[in-house]
Amino acid sequence: MSGPECCENPPVTSSGGESGEIKQIASLKSYVSGNPGSKLAVLLISDVYGYEAPKLRKIADKLASAGYYAVVPDFFFGDPFIPKTQLQEWLKNHEPLAVEFAKPVIHALQEKGISKIGAAGFCWGAKVVVELAKDADIQVAALLHPTFVTLDDIKGVKIPVAILGAEFDKISPPELVKQFEAALQARPEVDHFVKIFPGVSHGWTVRYRDEDVTAVKSAQEAHQDLVDWFDKIAYAGYYAVVPDFFFGDPFIPKTQPQECWGCGSDQPNGSILPRPGPDMELKDANYKPTK
Repeated sequence: MSGPECCENPPVTSSGGESGEIKQIASLKSYVSGNPGSKLAVLLISDVYGYEAPKLRKIADKLASAGYYAVVPDFFFGDPFIPKTQLQEWLKNHEPLAVEFAKPVIHALQEKGISKIGAAGFCWGAKVVVELAKDADIQVAALLHPTFVTLDDIKGVKIPVAILGAEFDKISPPELVKQFEAALQARPEVDHFVKIFPGVSHGWTVRYRDEDVTAVKSAQEAHQDLVDWFDKIAYAGYYAVVPDFFFGDPFIPKTQPQECWGCGSDQPNGSILPRPGPDMELKDANYKPTK
């Protein structure tokens, strides 16, 4: 389902100021931001207004600052929706089934050595992301004020997914988002995060009005939720190690704090020397404690 809400408050064309650059990835011109050597990447799939939307690129820059290689492909090949066009006519040539274009981008990122790839879809783009999530082509997904996404789509998702909805959304109303949540709750093997933002309308995360304080605050909150969600999944599963560098002899309160540093070979194992100051020479630097 789509409607007039998909077209409200169209963005102005980007006039610069972004942190990223334009590159060709697979067959698509893409806005990219962040360290290309990162092992973590996020695809941002736009609403009908395309990859040049400044506020979408700001989200890419935010993800880049969090350590991700953010990629915003041009799935419309230079033909985004413009207000004077009839939406339904435009959609005939731009059905949100661009998975065949997304997969080569994913493969290109994998060939660069990127090990985990997430995708966030906004409005139109949410349908593309949910299709990718069904085949597990990505490792984590996020759907923001989705369009065209059905309950059956959500039931078919195989990877962790976040859904961010709006209180005033006729396309994906809160009732539908709650159905999405219930379907995910019935599948505990699929990690999920669902949130409905009060006081905002469809499209608010990328098309909020700057003078609308509530919308701006909610958009910023949603952007941070997006980063936190990707962080949760991207960094999951790491094996944490906390070695005992004190060989069973940690500091205890009865020890003088100013003496709490180093060991001396002329002292019993585990004893401590004062922390060296600028005029103090560290002695016995080659001392190695024994068990």
